[in-house]
Amino acid sequence: MNDKVSLVPELLSPAGDMERFERALYFGADAIYIGGSAFSMRAAPSNFTTEELRIACDIAHKNNVKVYLTCNTVPRNDEIDVLPQFLQDSAEAGVDAFIISDLGVMTLAKKYTPKVDIHISTQAGITNYASANEWYNLGAKRVVTARELSLEDIATLRAKTPSELEIECFIHGAMCVSFSGRCLLSNYLVGRDSNRGDCAQPCRWQYALMEKTRPGEYFPVDEDESGTYIMNSKDMCMIEHIPEMIKAGISSFKIEGRAKSAYYTSVVTNAYRQAIDGYLNNPVDTYKPEQWIVDEMYKMSSREYCTGFYFGHPTENAQIYYDGGYKRDWSVMAEVIGYRDGRVFARQRNRIFNGDCLEVLQKGTKPYDVTIKDLRDENGEPIEKAPHPMMIFSFESEIEVPEDALLRKAL
Repeated sequence: MNDKVSLVPELLSPAGDMERFERALYFGADAIYIGGSAFSMRAAPSNFTTEELRIACDIAHKNNVKVYLTCNTVPRNDEIDVLPQFLQDSAEAGVDAFIISDLGVMTLAKKYTPKVDIHISTQAGITNYASANEWYNLGAKRVVTARELSLEDIATLRAKTPSELEIECFIHGAMCVSFSGRCLLSNYLVGRDSNRGDCAQPCRWQYALMEKTRPGEYFPVDEDESGTYIMNSKDMCMIEHIPEMIKAGISSFKIEGRAKSAYYTSVVTNAYRQAIDGYLNNPVDTYKPEQWIVDEMYKMSSREYCTGFYFGHPTENAQIYYDGGYKRDWSVMAEVIGYRDGRVFARQRNRIFNGDCLEVLQKGTKPYDVTIKDLRDENGEPIEKAPHPMMIFSFESEIEVPEDALLRKAL
């Protein structure tokens, strides 16, 4: 094994708001990356105000978890003047690193917040050790490689860079048809800026051919009977390849998905936490996670999976042909808020009925079933169903289900 390999890789989870942040924390992330009120490439999540950022950093640091702030947009002239104050406010809030793609932003970060680490975003398109070394010489502590690299490429980069330079790579989540996510399709077609986190994802659309003199007549360009999705990539999933990624010298395993749900954050963080820990407890090249861990990949919203570019160019197993959407087969029914006197207390998310069989998702444990018995409202009155979102209810249970566990059900 490469002597520069980190034996304990960092698990880095996404969070688009405080709820998702708390989910990542509970299910075992070593670090969490989030967006602030500006300069963040995700428009859909609510992101974090300066005060929320301070609270998040305080909570994380008390749990020995780091917080990285995305500053990976390419700012325009009219934004530069407010950038130093944003960086200083974020540094004072307690962030451990800025994720940066622009050289000017890096220069300002070094000047105004010299004690905060700098991580170079995948948006910088780092594909070789010469580039990685130059970023290191400029002051970067970590590089996030381009997603187009193979594990062999990453191993070479690791061998030819200083051991102090950390290497971060994506291990799970959506893939972009464009190089390292730098795409202008959305800007061109609908005027929504992908670099500002507002991508309309036109790569997921179904396309046809139209001849100029026959407007409104669409001629199929069929890949198969489902239609034509010429740019629609599968999602990445490396849950069964932990040994190979550690052997390549990857310091941090990054999960994509700041715009995804709190449930997604919960499931994917928990699964990779268990897979990584399972390997560390049995560090052999043939290690595979337990089947229930692999099965978790199909209990959250996702597209079909592939292994990206890690084992070579994905020419035969990279596209989805049937449609551009996610598949979701499970739903969160409630979140547990406590257990006492033989009863589970929970906050409802979807309608629950007396007699329902639900599955419990809690950190570090194989999922298990509980049956809703003696369902009662928050006043202790018997009810046959919990129909109102966010209502408090309880049910009888011999199993002590812990606070923050989730109750879910197959659709």
